[in-house]
Amino acid sequence: MKNIVSTFSKVIIASFTGVFLFAGAASAHVSVQPAASTPSAWETYTIKVPVEKDIPTTKVVIKIPDGVTFVNYQQVAEWEVTLDKGSSNTVQTVSWTATGEGILAGQFQQFTFVAKNPESETDIAWDAFQYYKDGSIVEWNGKEGSATPHSVTKVSTASTSPKQQDSHHEHDAVETEQMAPDKGTETESNKADVEDTDSPSQTAPLILSISSLILSIAAIILAVRKKK
Repeated sequence: MKNIVSTFSKVIIASFTGVFLFAGAASAHVSVQPAASTPSAWETYTIKVPVEKDIPTTKVVIKIPDGVTFVNYQQVAEWEVTLDKGSSNTVQTVSWTATGEGILAGQFQQFTFVAKNPESETDIAWDAFQYYKDGSIVEWNGKEGSATPHSVTKVSTASTSPKQQDSHHEHDAVETEQMAPDKGTETESNKADVEDTDSPSQTAPLILSISSLILSIAAIILAVRKKK
């Protein structure tokens, strides 16, 4: 009986540890929200940057996917923005560089920008690059399920109803007037306050861990009954 109790305790501890480790790993991902939008919408996107090391993040770069037109960004205190344009004078990458301490360990920062979606239904992949103070770079450009996945926004007419689309366009038009103008480099002054939700790729490991825990407990109960 003691061996059964000991085994039971070990499995419970290991299972809960796995749950928290998976949850921590998921929340550490750089993500772009929303995960769904509509064709041709002037969408307000938010990139959430958590720090997964014991050193500050001092720079964040995001690539503007093909078919997406960058419009402008919201100002954030102590961050300088650089817009890199291509030969067609369209923004290809957006860089946020800290003018202060950056994002410290245990913290996260949100950066908000407006972009016009492609005219047809598609999946937008957001490649992002996180720079740390020690010079290391984490490239968030892998596929779903990889160690460093990029966020994906599904652009579809099924995302919202026509009435919701009209309301969404009007809301973004008002926000766009309050955004900073589109220019090469500008120092930020106001902090973005935008909520973020977990994507399916972030919640999947947590669901698998919980399922593993339930199966482990069931196996131990059956073992105890056989001993009797």
